[in-house]
Amino acid sequence: MQKEYTKHQLALRNGQDRDEIWVAYLGVIYDVTKSRLWRKGNHYEHWAGQDLTEELKDAPHTDYVFDKFDVIGVLKK
Repeated sequence: MQKEYTKHQLALRNGQDRDEIWVAYLGVIYDVTKSRLWRKGNHYEHWAGQDLTEELKDAPHTDYVFDKFDVIGVLKK
């Protein structure tokens, strides 16, 4: 079973407040810390520490982009 994190706990992993850089997509939290595209806690107009499910609809790539990142846990409902 995956560990659950609240939206507040996710928000702290924004690359600014802590070293971890996490994002959520479809309720799953991914660690994007190692990605050079997320180095400063943002990727184009998207910010880490939040659920990017709705924002991915406008992205030039599919959700397969998350396959290369480690799953940290799930977003608590």
